Amino acid sequence: MDRTLTLNGAELHFDVEPRTLLVDLIREEFGRTGTKVGCETGECGACTVLLNGKAVKSCMVLAAQADGVTVTTIEGLGEAGSLTAVQDAMWEEHAVQDGFTAPGLVMSVTDLLSRNPDPTEAEIRRWLDGNLERVTGYHNVVAAVESAARKRKQSDSWKIEPEVVSGDMVGASVRPTEAPSMLRGETDYIGDVSLPGMVHAAILRSPHGHAQINGIDKAAAAAMPGVIGVFTAADLGFVMPLPVIWVPTDVESHWPPHPSGMVPGGQSLLASDRVRFVGDQVAVVVAETVQQANDALQAIKVDYEVLPAVVDAEEALKRSAPQLHDSVPNNLCMTAPLGDKAAADAAIAEAEVVVEETIRNQRIMANTVEARGAIGAYDADTGDYTLWTNVQPVNPIRLLIALYVLGVPYNKVRVVAPAIGSSLGAKGYLFADGPLMLWLSKAVGRPVKWLDTRSSYPRSTPHGRDHVAHATLAGSRDGKISALSVRGYNNLGAYPVINAPGSPRTLIGQSVTGAYDIANPYYEANLVFTNTSPTGPVRGSGRAEAIYLIERMIDRYAGEIGMDPAEVRRINMVKPGQFPYDNHLGWMYDSGDYPGALDKALETVGYDDLDARRADSRARGKRLGVGIGSYVAAAGVGPSAIMGSKGLVSGTWGSAYIGVEPSGEVSVTTGAQPHGQSQVTTFSQIVAQELGVPLEAVTVKHSDTNGALYYSQASYGSRSLSVEGVAVYNACQLIKEKARQHAAHLFHCPVDAVEYGPAKVFARFAPDQAVMTLQQIAFTLWLGWDLAEGMTPGLEAKGFFDPPEFNYPYGTHVAIVEVDEQTGHVELVRYVAVNDFGNVVNPKVVDAQSHGNIALGVGQALYEAVRYDETGALLTDSYSTYPIVRASELPSFELLRTVTPTPNNPLGAKGAGDVSNPPVAPAVVNAVCDALSDLGVTSLDMPLQPHTIWRAMSSGAASAGAGAASAAAGAASEPAGAAS
Repeated sequence: MDRTLTLNGAELHFDVEPRTLLVDLIREEFGRTGTKVGCETGECGACTVLLNGKAVKSCMVLAAQADGVTVTTIEGLGEAGSLTAVQDAMWEEHAVQDGFTAPGLVMSVTDLLSRNPDPTEAEIRRWLDGNLERVTGYHNVVAAVESAARKRKQSDSWKIEPEVVSGDMVGASVRPTEAPSMLRGETDYIGDVSLPGMVHAAILRSPHGHAQINGIDKAAAAAMPGVIGVFTAADLGFVMPLPVIWVPTDVESHWPPHPSGMVPGGQSLLASDRVRFVGDQVAVVVAETVQQANDALQAIKVDYEVLPAVVDAEEALKRSAPQLHDSVPNNLCMTAPLGDKAAADAAIAEAEVVVEETIRNQRIMANTVEARGAIGAYDADTGDYTLWTNVQPVNPIRLLIALYVLGVPYNKVRVVAPAIGSSLGAKGYLFADGPLMLWLSKAVGRPVKWLDTRSSYPRSTPHGRDHVAHATLAGSRDGKISALSVRGYNNLGAYPVINAPGSPRTLIGQSVTGAYDIANPYYEANLVFTNTSPTGPVRGSGRAEAIYLIERMIDRYAGEIGMDPAEVRRINMVKPGQFPYDNHLGWMYDSGDYPGALDKALETVGYDDLDARRADSRARGKRLGVGIGSYVAAAGVGPSAIMGSKGLVSGTWGSAYIGVEPSGEVSVTTGAQPHGQSQVTTFSQIVAQELGVPLEAVTVKHSDTNGALYYSQASYGSRSLSVEGVAVYNACQLIKEKARQHAAHLFHCPVDAVEYGPAKVFARFAPDQAVMTLQQIAFTLWLGWDLAEGMTPGLEAKGFFDPPEFNYPYGTHVAIVEVDEQTGHVELVRYVAVNDFGNVVNPKVVDAQSHGNIALGVGQALYEAVRYDETGALLTDSYSTYPIVRASELPSFELLRTVTPTPNNPLGAKGAGDVSNPPVAPAVVNAVCDALSDLGVTSLDMPLQPHTIWRAMSSGAASAGAGAASAAAGAASEPAGAAS
């Protein structure tokens, strides 16, 4: 049946299958890819469009239902070269980070303001609950809606013009230059990439946590319409499993083998004999369309023999536990100690106070709104493989695919990353699906595309955290901590991912002392395999587990000795005069004033004057609690030699290329991979500052291994600005030096007599006569007519930076909560964060990163948890079963900064991307425990969901009541005068 709709003002005809969704019609049939697909269940709002002027989630509408309606997508808002008031406000308020959800937010807010031109903050937050934004924390989005409401009263169209910044570029909150394209839906993500002749793949995943594969019958699937091929492990031939490149080398360890003999092995592209977790890849279908590929999956018959499963790390170590890998006895791949155990034990034995606690950091998922995807293309004429995929480390995975998976020449592999819809660390790996798509493309002779689904994402993408620690903290009754001893268990899941085995000892173990001067620390890391999804870094990785542990133990210790938790922190914090400070576990803290940040946070929140607020809360049936989370976090990964000594088979230096064109524009190629950090903007600010050129004259290229850098690293571990950005800075210095040398040759004077000024060079002895602009220098070097001996043509340079040490951002966060006495519901009513990231290039960019870190930490504390049953079945595979914090569940954040530059790089910049996440969960949990402290509640396991809190309150109240009754009865039975 022929149907018609009006799309962005144009009448279009269509005829579709009954099951086709409106979002697929918009994207696939009509090519309006600004509308994104995030969940397919109406829970994320990424697909929001206007249907007859009202916001509708297009994944919840059948295309056939759109007959005769008017649809407006993000492409239909505004005119070319302009932004609507909503889009301009979101740009101005730095409300856009990775940009994947921005079009849906714009469409939703446009409808809100048409209904309610002047909404309150509470009304805005309730409306935004329909749009999931995983990385912004909603703070700037709310501010943008308030700003848009004001702007719409003036005009609803704003011309896109470059921002004019006076004064220094470094330190200015320049609006992200990447944002307008994202806001207009013009930025391409992996789901938007299409190649000529492209076909589609669907992956069959194991439904069992542990099972033997006795056989696979693919005949029926292969005969289905549109199917090009069905493939299993038996078809792959000599394709190697994924490699593991970070394993401590100074302790005994056991791993699955790798055919290269050079590194341990991880997951295979397709499972052959056994599946070891729900989600293990078993078979793959390639078909003409996505629907045909998914239909064929249902026809594949796998003969599984179900085996016992184990999902808990400590349970997996028992003799009775099922064994996952023949090469890993007792499922224990490594025990790695840190520190002096004998000294810690002795100090604990001698201490006045000893506190013991089991601290659980539950398994969580990044659960980004944009799922993962990969497109493989093989050129039979050249033998070249090209992989498009939304992952962070494009150059490292190029090397690993070539050397350790496909076994092909390095120069035959190219990796390109389109825009990435956030990562939170979960897109920082080599995944089995990437090289699988390359192999499939060669096998079928056409480009092959695979896109993950929301229900598959929790099974295909590594989870994070899942750390259990048995901790003992010892000290004196006057508040001085003398020792900390921790035995930690990390659940690695069924297979090790490329970098996960190095994290537990290095990032957790070396960080467990936090911001404190503890003389006798000891940490033992135990890495265990279970029948669960593999685990790896998620935002704040390692540091989050460590800081949660020490901050909870500090509060437990403070309660034991009857001292204010803030005072215990103040007594034990590393003092300004102690830097550089060796924390006795491997970190050398660079600079800081930890007590200063603590005091600033406490003063801002009014810590000494909360009694009146507590009384007011109790009068309303609420319990008010305040919690502190102080932190220091290793960032700026990193010093290559140090990382190598810790077992990482990779360099971790930064690199950048800068070329000044003959016309004066500056081209920058960076090894950093943006996924929400606004690196195009911040790196441009560095170049503009150092070379003195306008911001709009700088172009930043990235995310393609065929760029100007022969090899580069990536964005991870809060290193982008303080390592890769410093490489950009260093390249600028080389550009200035070559410009000076060339000018000295042309001016016939010594180089020492030539200075570099803003976008020019001049001789000090005649600054008005002997002067050339940067463009003139670049043009004459391009001509090459008159060069000094040994000088090469062109004004270009490659800069590198391998830091001598990590850098160590720090701070203190304070959370205030109210706990409902009837329901156990926790409301976060205020959040104050004081962070020190050293020198900051773009303050609002850094604030936006902190907002996202806070939201993620609050989510872990109150809502998020991956759940498995005893068979290894995953119970949390959607946004309904895995809740994520929404806008109405967060307050406006209060961010403050102190500035302590690091001596470890010339910018004085410390990492900021994920380091402010670690203090969030402990601040919130400490606040809830404080609210319940009079009931004797000292410990609670995350997430602090209402039923957990209600049970704790009920148990605590019952215990308190029983204790009071017992005391009264005892007093009544005593002889007269005994009480005195």
